[in-house]
Amino acid sequence: MTYHLNIAGLERDLPLCPLNDNLMIAAFVIFGDVELTCACAGELLKIAPDFDYMVAPEAKAIPLVHEMARQSGRNTYVLARKSMKRYMRDVIAVEDRSITTDGKQMLYMDGADADKIRGKRVVVLDDVISTGGSVAAVENLVNRAGGIVVGKMSILAEGVAAQREDIRYLSAIPMFDGQGNPIE
Repeated sequence: MTYHLNIAGLERDLPLCPLNDNLMIAAFVIFGDVELTCACAGELLKIAPDFDYMVAPEAKAIPLVHEMARQSGRNTYVLARKSMKRYMRDVIAVEDRSITTDGKQMLYMDGADADKIRGKRVVVLDDVISTGGSVAAVENLVNRAGGIVVGKMSILAEGVAAQREDIRYLSAIPMFDGQGNPIE
């Protein structure tokens, strides 16, 4: 089973992936799809608020934030990491609960990145917003670092996320029941 998506002038068929017996999602993965990543980055920049930095969670949003930085002429962005690295200092950590990750996970920001965004206008960016857990965790990191969140953006808003007024996105997609029927 697939879900046909038309986004940023491109068409893709997304496989439906079960999360449990009663819920499926359309798997949207931009890894390796350069055409889609570039097209979506350009369209998101058209609707982005004025910002100084973009912050995105590891890992699926990395190609998107990279391409948006490139297209906007910026030479930097910040990642919320899923694990601490030995080179990281003065780390800020928050808990994240995502629909596609079993249980809780942690997100980390290096102190040097926190220094970059302190007092700056920040856009929180992700590839898909479903429950909003990852975006909320990144927003929490930005706030703790002293950044000013001026926008939350994604390529897709999934399910009820499409009804949120605090995010900007390119397209809405449904969630699906266990038989692959869209949930209204």
